[in-house]
Amino acid sequence: MVNVDTLGAPLESNDLILHHAEDVMGTVVTIDVYGPPTVNRELVDPYLSSALASLHHADSVFSLWQADSPMSKLRRGEIDLAKAPVVIGEVLEACQAARELSQGWFDPWALPGGTDPTGYVKGWAAQRALHLLLGAPVQGAIVNAAGDIASFGYPSEGEKFKVGITNPHSPKELTAIVALDGCIATSGSYERGQHLMDPHSGHFCTRVASASVMGPDLGLADALATALAIAGNDLLDVIDELSEFEAFTVSFDQERHWTPGFPLISLAAHE
Repeated sequence: MVNVDTLGAPLESNDLILHHAEDVMGTVVTIDVYGPPTVNRELVDPYLSSALASLHHADSVFSLWQADSPMSKLRRGEIDLAKAPVVIGEVLEACQAARELSQGWFDPWALPGGTDPTGYVKGWAAQRALHLLLGAPVQGAIVNAAGDIASFGYPSEGEKFKVGITNPHSPKELTAIVALDGCIATSGSYERGQHLMDPHSGHFCTRVASASVMGPDLGLADALATALAIAGNDLLDVIDELSEFEAFTVSFDQERHWTPGFPLISLAAHE
């Protein structure tokens, strides 16, 4: 998980004008918006409403917990892509691209029970919600979908958003602090156990304790973080070759590795 609240600095900014938490997609998504004193909440509320509606629409289309969602019906063969919402085809096309970029380590088609784009959709939905905040008269915003974060702008003049990456071996502590440049997603087994499946072997496993990927697109970052957690550090070189994407891992023996351009501010001491 990537932790914003632990650091305090962005949320204590005098320029914070809105903090909202929304139950959606089976988790809590928080939205923080920053702007000058001349901007009040009333000016931002219409943009917030659009962002929240976007999140709930994504949930209604893609939720696999809802038996009547279009994605659930597609998995059961009750509808085909021609009868599904257009956005499902768009997301599956993006998942296909992520599968190719990750050398097959991210593969929604290899999961039990049928096609499952969940590893892409949460980040994609958060990114879409952030896009709907861009028109607001503000200087920056963060959409945090259970640790997968999309952002634009800055919290205060001359400052950058900073986030902490949770120590997977001690989840109440941080393992690193980074300067947030766009989006960041983290994947691993330390919170939910072994729930990630190696599409090459068919076994549920991860080769690092946690994997974080930063870049301009949270859907792809989310997919690549899943792939990196499963594949392990060998995939760092693959991600390093992708334009604008960087990565960071914590191994099971607490070693930390990262791509050369990863915007690391500091590492925490591990006992």
